[in-house]
Amino acid sequence: MLTQEQVDSFDQNGYLNCGLQVLDDETLHALRNRLDAVMEGRAQGQAEAVRNLAGGTLESDKVVVQVVNAWQADDRFYSHLFNPIITQAVARLCGCHTLRVWHDQVQYKPPIVGTATGWHQDYPAWPVLEPADLVSCWVALDDATQENGCMSMVPGSHRWGAHGPLASGPEFMPSYDQALLPPGAEVRVVPCEVKAGCALFHHCLTWHGSPPNPSPKPRRAIAVHYMPGYTRYQPKGGHLVEHHIEVAPGEVLRGRFFPTVLEDDAPLRPDEFVGWGETALA
Repeated sequence: MLTQEQVDSFDQNGYLNCGLQVLDDETLHALRNRLDAVMEGRAQGQAEAVRNLAGGTLESDKVVVQVVNAWQADDRFYSHLFNPIITQAVARLCGCHTLRVWHDQVQYKPPIVGTATGWHQDYPAWPVLEPADLVSCWVALDDATQENGCMSMVPGSHRWGAHGPLASGPEFMPSYDQALLPPGAEVRVVPCEVKAGCALFHHCLTWHGSPPNPSPKPRRAIAVHYMPGYTRYQPKGGHLVEHHIEVAPGEVLRGRFFPTVLEDDAPLRPDEFVGWGETALA
């Protein structure tokens, strides 16, 4: 369980990197192998998307592999959504009693060619949700270090609202409009190294990004974006997984593609995985 001091740190900084181990060695090994199968189309089902965020193919000379909803393709990734260490920690950070999954996201920076993930906030990319109270749990599948492109955070930036487009300046510093920041705001970058199997939590408005991976080591990670049980569907734009939403605008976002993982403070167990292919949904 998280301590009150850790919760207070998250509230103040918008992220928490406390070395919390959430995966054992066997699960780490399994998820790495299953990720290969998902990316290569050999999994039980099909992910929502497998693409290169840098443009081009997965074999390009600049690559950040993004897999959206790996849980649709593989039962181990599905079970990961329900990890009770994670769900209880996120619920504490959210201050909520019910937790659902918005979607998961793998980002893989291959050795040498892994390129940067530019500075951004998550929430502006999700223009179908309200309010902006989501918390993500980013779990390293390899040791994430400054050498292989670990995430960096800007402390306190979750208190500055939705900033609009951010950019990446020299030496991977965020580029931004100072006029949009509150008086006294300090833009300070903190690299967040994370051991394999450990978690990094961040608020959906926290500024974050990660530099390239020029090292010979891979940098794989699985993030799950969790939403408090009161999150509503309020479409103001489009999103990749919006076609799975089965509730009307203004209603609480729930349904088979947005699993409830914690209810009334109690972690839930996953239902039997059947895969989300056409046969499973028929």
